[in-house]
Amino acid sequence: MNMSLIDLWGTMMWFARGVVFVLAFMSIWSLGVAFGKWWRLFRAQRETRKFAPEFSRFLQEEQIEGAVALSGKYKKSHVARTLTGALEEIKPLLTDQQITVADINSAERAIERQMLIIVAELKRGLGVLATVGATAPFVGLLGTTMGIVNAFTGMAAGGGSGGLAAVSAGIAEALITTAFGLLTAIPAVWLYNYFQTKIDFLTVEMTYTGKELIDYLIKGVGHEFGRSTFTKDFQAKVTSGSGHIDK
Repeated sequence: MNMSLIDLWGTMMWFARGVVFVLAFMSIWSLGVAFGKWWRLFRAQRETRKFAPEFSRFLQEEQIEGAVALSGKYKKSHVARTLTGALEEIKPLLTDQQITVADINSAERAIERQMLIIVAELKRGLGVLATVGATAPFVGLLGTTMGIVNAFTGMAAGGGSGGLAAVSAGIAEALITTAFGLLTAIPAVWLYNYFQTKIDFLTVEMTYTGKELIDYLIKGVGHEFGRSTFTKDFQAKVTSGSGHIDK
């Protein structure tokens, strides 16, 4: 006997249908979270590619006011947001050329605080993907278990007549929920690993730029202000356009 998915849906018990609805909700939820996360990371990298060369130019020209204003302009760029707090904190000191080691340490702590906030924001929603990827197969298996129980219960009620043919439709109905569970879980796991790796790359970018800015400030004290290698290497090392540092 050949049965299509529509025929199987028509023969499903209410419990199996409920499992399918739950899995459909989990799938839509995870895909929605994944799309929102992808769009956010895409905008962050796109703005960073615009921000990096302009910021480098401002530092080369010793225009600290312009650098601070530029960092505040690119609010979606993870790199710009990392540098904004430190630049705003030390801007008056740079203007007066009176920066000290304590001030540089304060700027470094500001960068670290901002990084913690940004990383937490970037990871928001990954828990949904992890939960869906881990639980969807078990939800499908629950439907399979109950479906097999119902199939054998029906065979027992019929006096055991008919053999395998009598329960084949019930077993097929039961196994379809496991298939739905796997179809829901596999994309969620893939997407979770993809975004986790992507966020790790962005974290490296923020850490690198923060350290380079601190080095720039240390080398830029007094008459050496503006001569750090940060301005030369910022664009090449921070944003290669591929989402990670490759130099």
